[in-house]
Amino acid sequence: MKKISVFAALEESALNTIAGLASEVSVPAGKELVREGDYSYDLLAIEEGTAKVERGGEHLADLGPGDIIGEMGVLEKAQRTATVTATSPMLLVTMDRWDVKRLAKQAPTVVADLKQLIEERRAHA
Repeated sequence: MKKISVFAALEESALNTIAGLASEVSVPAGKELVREGDYSYDLLAIEEGTAKVERGGEHLADLGPGDIIGEMGVLEKAQRTATVTATSPMLLVTMDRWDVKRLAKQAPTVVADLKQLIEERRAHA
C-alpha cells in the first residue's frame, strides 16, 4: 500500500483501515480496466504493472505503480472520462464506492488527497 501515492504518508493504523476495506486483484496484459463513458463504481490503485489511458482513441498517458484510476467517478458519481487498458500483467488494489465512503469517515485525509488529484488532472486535461 505504501507504493500508492495517496496512501504513502499514512500511519500504520490508517493503512490497516484501508487494507480492511480494499481487495487485491490480478489482471493480464490487454485487459480493459475501465471504459470511457461507463459509470464508475470502483477505484483502482496500481501496485504492480502498467496501463495506458486513452480518450476518444487518443493516447493521453501511461500509468504505473502508485497511480490511481477511477477517483473522479467514485467521488463525483460521474461517468468514466477515459479508457484504461493494462499494458502488462497488473496487481491492483480495488475499493468500491461504499468502501470509499467508509474510508472518508475513517481516514479523511486520503479522500482529501484523492480530491486534490482530481483537481490536478482537470488542470492538465
